[in-house]
Amino acid sequence: MPDTDKVFAGSIPKIYDEYLVPMIFAVYAEEIAKRVAARSPSTLLEIAAGTGAVTRAVAAALPRGIRYVATDLNEPMLAVAAQRQANDDRITWRQADGMALPFGDSEFDVVCCQFGAMFFPDRVKAYGEVKRVLKGDGTFVFNVWDRIEDNVLTHEATAALERLFPDDPPRFMIRTPHGYHDKAVIRGDLERAGFRDISIETRSEISRAPSAEYVALALCQGTPLRSEIEARDAGKLQAATDTVAEAIRARHGSGPVEGKIQAIVIEARL
Repeated sequence: MPDTDKVFAGSIPKIYDEYLVPMIFAVYAEEIAKRVAARSPSTLLEIAAGTGAVTRAVAAALPRGIRYVATDLNEPMLAVAAQRQANDDRITWRQADGMALPFGDSEFDVVCCQFGAMFFPDRVKAYGEVKRVLKGDGTFVFNVWDRIEDNVLTHEATAALERLFPDDPPRFMIRTPHGYHDKAVIRGDLERAGFRDISIETRSEISRAPSAEYVALALCQGTPLRSEIEARDAGKLQAATDTVAEAIRARHGSGPVEGKIQAIVIEARL
């Protein structure tokens, strides 16, 4: 995985939060929040919190008096999250690498992570860190994206960019967000990290956006796909965005857009 796949900086965090979160992340954040709340944690750690979609959903579902630490590798993402969740004294924001969590052993009742595991360079090591900071009866709740073919708008956007850059197509979406979906591999990684009670479910939802242009801006400029496009031709970002919008519009029309999205939701216990 190139280092640029993990960089959410510049204008990306703002576009990510304003466009991508409502389009594909919010519905799964609610799912994670329900699962976390069902465990009634008093201490909770979130890894790869991004701009706080899960943080906001979980905070709304949990009572006063809890301790909630939200972390992300990218400080610009956390800055947006903290601004959105101002004046909630339950939450501490902290820059942290999921591969080396700066917390003590057996510190948290629940660890959650939305669409972050795909970015871990060594998933067994990262899961081992989660196991270390969990209490003995704790739960790890997380999700990953399923195959790109089961995520219609992202799949169509990727195909459009392949036509624009035929000699060297941007592969970020296939390589990273949609590159870790084999349930047997996920289970095996968790077991090697020491987890034994593992449940894995597939969850399909519908992604909605007001227009094809909205979808294109979200995907091309609100993710590290932007860096990949600009690395091929720094002057073609808007052309790439327009190309994706045109492809989405050709498939879905000029009005509001809907498309299937699909994720894999995992709960793991020691």
